[in-house]
Amino acid sequence: MVTNRTLSCDIAIIGGGLGGVAAALAACDAGASVVLTEATDWLGGQATSQGVSALDEHRYIETFGATRRYAAFREAIRDHYRRRYGIAAMPDGSPLNPGDAWVSALCFEPRVGVSVIEAMLAPHVAAGRLTILRTCVPVSATVHNDMVTSVTVAGEDGSTTLTARFFLDATDLGDLLPLTGTPWVTGAEARSDTGEADAPEEARPGEVQGFTFCFAVEYRPGEDHTISKPEGYERLRDSQPFTLTLTASDGAPRPFRVFETGPTGLPPFWTYRRLLAGRLLDPSGTLRDVAMINWNANDYHHADLIGAMPKERARILDEARRLSLSFLYWLQTGVPRDDGSGYGYPGLRLLPDVMGTKDGLSKAPYIRESRRIQALRRVTANDILAAGRTTARATHFADSCGVGWYFMDLHPAVGNPRSMFAPTLPFQIPLGALIPQRPTNLLAACKNIGTTHLSNGSYRLHPVEWNIGEAAGALAAFCLAHAMQPREVWEGRELRMFQRHLLEQGIPLAWAVDVPPGHPYFIPTQLLLLEGALEGNGPRAASLDISPDTPIDRADAPAVLRALLRVAGSSTEPPHTLAVDSAAPLSRAEAAPILVHAGLPADTLHDPPTWGDLCTVLSIRG
Repeated sequence: MVTNRTLSCDIAIIGGGLGGVAAALAACDAGASVVLTEATDWLGGQATSQGVSALDEHRYIETFGATRRYAAFREAIRDHYRRRYGIAAMPDGSPLNPGDAWVSALCFEPRVGVSVIEAMLAPHVAAGRLTILRTCVPVSATVHNDMVTSVTVAGEDGSTTLTARFFLDATDLGDLLPLTGTPWVTGAEARSDTGEADAPEEARPGEVQGFTFCFAVEYRPGEDHTISKPEGYERLRDSQPFTLTLTASDGAPRPFRVFETGPTGLPPFWTYRRLLAGRLLDPSGTLRDVAMINWNANDYHHADLIGAMPKERARILDEARRLSLSFLYWLQTGVPRDDGSGYGYPGLRLLPDVMGTKDGLSKAPYIRESRRIQALRRVTANDILAAGRTTARATHFADSCGVGWYFMDLHPAVGNPRSMFAPTLPFQIPLGALIPQRPTNLLAACKNIGTTHLSNGSYRLHPVEWNIGEAAGALAAFCLAHAMQPREVWEGRELRMFQRHLLEQGIPLAWAVDVPPGHPYFIPTQLLLLEGALEGNGPRAASLDISPDTPIDRADAPAVLRALLRVAGSSTEPPHTLAVDSAAPLSRAEAAPILVHAGLPADTLHDPPTWGDLCTVLSIRG
């Protein structure tokens, strides 16, 4: 039955990937009414419907560098496997990784991610705060006086027009941007525009990173599960080309083998993104490994999906599906065997049930690059790259709404076969990057924020996308509660009020790995960092540790005291007469008069004062 209906809510979130889900959780927790739409029948985007349920994270992820809600998502996934298999942790005592893969600390079956997300959202659905519309996509929008007034989504059952106070674009390709007249860019910007050394001389709007249809397989030695040879196999095999040898940044080959360690010591291709490690979860050997295949060889970078018209888009998606199936066929028939005895592993069996599809491929392609808003603040590669920096952190953004860290990871793009995997420093997510120049009530909530083609390579990963969405949902709810628009929050005194709200929700806004959410000094530490406490480039600026029990180094002291006074709302400036060339730390005698003059308590200071002392001062003041 085809229906045409209208739904009204406070916040409409278009796109049910990780950003959309996180936005819905934040907005609903704040009491807003929300409609969340999703193009497939699975919520979760890159972690579920796109098949990449091997999370791309960073080394501190178990204790710092993600939101509290994202940590709860990860923990619920582990709880599922603990209950199911009775395995509490890895053999070495580290947190459980069901796939025991070498690219990720947490790998799992996509369906498990879906069920966890559904459980996290269920209380809001039951309370009537959240309505979820699946298998529908945005087709039109109305804009009046620079405000989006409605968005219409359509699916097999008809269309639904959504009216709301705020609209969040959490689609993987930024689908709302052209519908709402939001200024956007795509592809590679010109070097003269961004100042990035690796940007091209002239803009290349069509140079968009390749996308991938992921698939899952198990291995059954002695059996033949070879699929039919896909149409165009030879052309696709040779044009990629299909290989297990990657190329390092210096041009050196990085050869992998299928099941064994490579000739140069590289781990097996099989365990790269393995989702289930059979013997880990079932030592009897009954349970088989399940490996997810997302490799350079099945990245489709031959056409721009964003700019394609519907008929051309269908052709591109069909060829991309055949590319992934062709890579599977090559693994079954053409890959050199580890023992040198021939070619192919016909025992590799495609597992359609893992991806929830008939053809065994992910429900949707894994998208790496979207339309990007022309934002109030743009992040460039120069803000985050590690090269040439002496500090431990990337460029400081005082308007931060979260943190992330990942290499600047660019896969081959349309017209550019070059890959990039450049080291970055732990970075922040500036709130201004989520706010477009117009319309006034639209927010970016996915990988469509104000980055560049290059910096997007770091901001597109699982925990960062989640944080972006969670901050967008929280901002929309904050604006509802205070009768403001996002730009007004970003430009006004309410920014610090909003940031404190994020901190209270367990969202780190700056890097301090030894003072995580839940630590008694977490909020004051974060507030000090937001106000530039590490601008002095002293020892703390060179480390991700804050070391709250150690004294304030004299090189850090002016910036730390200045930040302290700003957090306290004092207009007093610390004196410039501190002896910065002294080897001794800041003394109590120097710090106390400054605090007292600003109306702050100083009786709890040690001599010499520690970072923790200053956090205590802020906590006492409230």
